[in-house]
Amino acid sequence: MRSAMAKHILVKTKDEAEQLKQRLARGEPFARLAKRYSLCPSKKRDGDLGEIFPGQLVKPIEQVIFNKELLKVHGPIKTQFGYHLVVVYFRN
Repeated sequence: MRSAMAKHILVKTKDEAEQLKQRLARGEPFARLAKRYSLCPSKKRDGDLGEIFPGQLVKPIEQVIFNKELLKVHGPIKTQFGYHLVVVYFRN
């Protein structure tokens, strides 16, 4: 079965997500920004979503996790929860 490991940051607005993406591009640590700004409980684990299997997350996030380039910040991705920035570290 396919699986992946990813981290994400969830915020309320697209503008917030864009600002955080710029900070990440300047080299700020993903873990620190996730811990400080993410609205998801995963912020306690630096945004780590753990091992993810198809069907566990909302479709727009799964599309990124299982199809997009590894080790790159993707987003903002809009879902019913808000706007996400996602980095996929591993996929098999």
